[in-house]
Amino acid sequence: MLVLSRRTNESIIINGNITITVLEIRGDHIRIGIDAPRDISIHREEIHAELAKANQDATSTRAEDVAKLPRPAPRPAG
Repeated sequence: MLVLSRRTNESIIINGNITITVLEIRGDHIRIGIDAPRDISIHREEIHAELAKANQDATSTRAEDVAKLPRPAPRPAG
């Protein structure tokens, strides 16, 4: 992990198109601003974890759920 020190109103540039700026330092809270292209998702860590879990839950299939699905109608012989 790269560790950098910044003061209020100082920035870090990532990949030439993402700017992270320290806006305010108050006690143990730091406000940052992030300027990035719209196609880059930016989430707080806890939100990212919730999204990942929701995606995993949505894609998991249990055998008992599959058993409850209606069976397709038989095709006529032909």
